[in-house]
Amino acid sequence: MNFDQEEIEFLKEESSFDIKSVIPKILRIWPIIAICAGLFLGIGYIYTRMSVPLFKVSGIFFIKDTENKFALFDAPSIEGSPNVGLLNQIVILQSKPIAQATLEGLDFNVEYYKQGTFINNELYGNTPVLVEVDWKSPQVLYGLIRLTWEDEENYTLSFDAEAYTKYVPNGSNTNMELFPETKTYPFGEWVENNNFKLRISKTGADKSGELLLKIRDDKSIINEYASKLDVSSVQKEGSILELSILSPHAKKGEVYINKLMETYIALELAEKNEIASNTVKFIDSQVAGVADTLRLFEDELQTFRADNKIYDLGSESASVFDQLTEYEAQLRQEQFKKSYYKNLKEYLVRENYQDVVVPSGIGIEDPILNSLITNLLELQVERSKQLATLTEISPQVQATNNKISDLNKSIQEILRNVDQNSDLTINDLKSRINELEGSFRTLPKTQQNMIRIERQQALNENIYTYLMQKRAEAAITKASNTAENKIIEPAEGGVLVSPIPMRNYSIGVFVGLLLPILFVFVRELIRTRIEDVSYLERKLKIPLLSTILYNKSKNNLVVFEQGKSGLAEGFRSLRANIRFITPKEEQLTLMITSTISGEGKTFCAMNLASVYSLTGKKTILVGCDMRKPKIFQDFEVGNDVGLSSILSGQIKDWKQGVKKTKFENMDLLVSGPTPPNPAELLFTKRFEQLIAELKQEYDVVILDTPPVGLVSETLDLLPYVDMTLFVFRQNYSQRNFVNALNGLKVGKNLKNLYAVFNGVDGSKVTYGYGYTYGYGYGYYEDDQVKKGFFSKLRG
Repeated sequence: MNFDQEEIEFLKEESSFDIKSVIPKILRIWPIIAICAGLFLGIGYIYTRMSVPLFKVSGIFFIKDTENKFALFDAPSIEGSPNVGLLNQIVILQSKPIAQATLEGLDFNVEYYKQGTFINNELYGNTPVLVEVDWKSPQVLYGLIRLTWEDEENYTLSFDAEAYTKYVPNGSNTNMELFPETKTYPFGEWVENNNFKLRISKTGADKSGELLLKIRDDKSIINEYASKLDVSSVQKEGSILELSILSPHAKKGEVYINKLMETYIALELAEKNEIASNTVKFIDSQVAGVADTLRLFEDELQTFRADNKIYDLGSESASVFDQLTEYEAQLRQEQFKKSYYKNLKEYLVRENYQDVVVPSGIGIEDPILNSLITNLLELQVERSKQLATLTEISPQVQATNNKISDLNKSIQEILRNVDQNSDLTINDLKSRINELEGSFRTLPKTQQNMIRIERQQALNENIYTYLMQKRAEAAITKASNTAENKIIEPAEGGVLVSPIPMRNYSIGVFVGLLLPILFVFVRELIRTRIEDVSYLERKLKIPLLSTILYNKSKNNLVVFEQGKSGLAEGFRSLRANIRFITPKEEQLTLMITSTISGEGKTFCAMNLASVYSLTGKKTILVGCDMRKPKIFQDFEVGNDVGLSSILSGQIKDWKQGVKKTKFENMDLLVSGPTPPNPAELLFTKRFEQLIAELKQEYDVVILDTPPVGLVSETLDLLPYVDMTLFVFRQNYSQRNFVNALNGLKVGKNLKNLYAVFNGVDGSKVTYGYGYTYGYGYGYYEDDQVKKGFFSKLRG
């Protein structure tokens, strides 16, 4: 594999996220996960108990999707939008006028609550008291009023809410600054003061009790119920609708939905019956006068016959009477029509179309006039429908107004023509009647008088009969009207939609489990430091020889001082793994370095040298870090002479610079005084000669070199050693240090590079593959220290 391929493979590996390395960290905090799950389960329980229950109450309603000229809020179809009429009616169902008409028949202005531990539970229907409100007087709104009673005679009202609103009959509401005092009042009597007028009657059998009351005005409940109503089609492209509402009390929602559907049907019937009702009303206004006149002439005819002893007319008189009666009947009908035309013209001038009667309803057969007035009433219905959802200035309403205005002018023009024709007909009939009255005068006086009375009686009787016939026809039409919209399925009960206990408990447990796990994942994603050995195993391009446990003691010479600890065993394991790499029994020279200071390279160098010395090998530790000399302190030797003294020529024989320690087979060549040019000293022939002579004298030579990330001379020492140990420290070394080392490995093709993982928490040792990382924290008697419970979250 060439360099480019290795680099590409390296980058691919770097971008991956190993879930396997996260699972052990999650398992380590299982007590925290269990506690969080229990905690959030409790939160879910409290939330459920503190949430106001909401029930979905629904009913199925059918709306006839046809063009009906008198259907409630019917809309003409728009080309390409066959369901626009249905959509408009859905909007109307959700409008405030329909909500207002529905609520007029319901007593929703007073809400009753039973105080609970977490929330107040609303009561409806079977309440122990009944509150009546006089809306012509001021009232206390919106805030909870406490009602208590200890007997069946009196009750006490307490106003202890944080805020109340005062209702004024003129429609304005103001915030109350001074609340009413707590007082006792008798049941069943009206109580009136400057703030409210109520009558509270006891309807239950409880001798004592307590309730919370809330009084609301019409405006607030109309807004609430209009906004809460949801209307949707049961099937696509169908006209069967589901009307539903979310209510804290299922019975209350059921009553509202059923009343809404009934109100909608009642309004539809009222509109369909409007024309018939106007016809009956108009005829009744005419019949009243005709009935009185008919009664008068019947009495007069009876008296005349009794006084003059005459009961039948002669043949000549009967003929004249029949002709006069016919002409006068026609005359009265024309005068009746003229009266209708006059009233209709007045309605049109005032643009008052509510009381307009269709001509055919009262027997006026004029196809053109009937068609125009019918179209006018249809447009008026359409305008009413539009105003339920639009304003006067909207284009649709203005277009309808223009059509109504045009029809108004057309009808008035026709009325002028028919009125002129009616005048001609009336004049002609009057002329004929006058001619007959000329021959009428040749009859005897008594017969003339009798004919005159019978004429008036018969004329009024015919008109009365005619009007009553038309009234009966209009009444039959009204009675035969039925609603085209129907209630398919009344609302009954309700389904609890919030809160759902099991869902809340499940969410609580899920969140409780998720948060700690998510915390581990997020922490792993944003982590910049190396946490465990598995990360090095996955990312490093060089072998990892050993993990070294964290040194908790102040003494750095753990191999000598704590030989039975897992920490010392880690260095023995490192020594054994080095032996597998260099099995031949020859001299060994190795270098220990790191990326930055503080990763424990000097600590590892001292103890690795110590573990070699304990095997009987003659070992020397060379302090090549002349900028920050350290090793002399732990071995309690001086730093007056050392490597810098030898390389600078201050001493000729390097053996004079070697420090003997109190430990057998363990020598030191400390760094010595800090020179001004440490890098240049390591590049001299003298240093190369020194290393060669040390290899001749010692079995093991260990170089403690400066960090490669801070100085440049360390990499130049690689030719002098058999292998190089690169030290990483848990929770200290940055992850990008691994990238840097891989870059050196790949970019410069360095050989014999190996890694050591230092400062590992003994309780979190992760056993890898192919290497011995010690027997775990606490296995040795020097490691008997207990781990804190919540310290498991640290990393």
